[in-house]
Amino acid sequence: MKKSATPKANTDSDASAMNSLSACLTKAIGNGFTVNFKVSRDGRLHMESGTESYAPDQVQIVNFYRFEGESDPADNSILYLIETSGNVKGTLIDAYGPYAQEHISQFIKQVEEIQKQEGGSKP
Repeated sequence: MKKSATPKANTDSDASAMNSLSACLTKAIGNGFTVNFKVSRDGRLHMESGTESYAPDQVQIVNFYRFEGESDPADNSILYLIETSGNVKGTLIDAYGPYAQEHISQFIKQVEEIQKQEGGSKP
C-alpha cells in the first residue's frame, strides 16, 4: 500500500517512511496515540476499552493518512489520528471509498465541519 494523500498537519518528521498502515500505526502509538477508537451507530466516538464516549464537537482530527491497495479497491483505508477534549489520543481506521462505513464517514464529516467553523486544526 502507498500513502496517497498529504496529511492535514505534519506531526511526523519522517513522513516518507510511513508508507503502510502498520508503519503509520506504529509511529502513531510511539507519538502517544495509544487508544483504539470506534464509532457507534448512534454517532459517538468510543474507546474500544473503556466507557468514555465523545460527540463530534469533542474531537479534533490531528492528522490522517490514506492508503490505496496495489490492485484491489477493497484494500483502500484511512487512518485518523484523533485527540479528544479530554486529551485522550488515539486512532480510528476505516475503509476508504465505496467500502467506507457510513456511520464513521458521517461522524468524520461532522468533526471536519466543526473544525472548518473553528478555523482549522491545531497548529
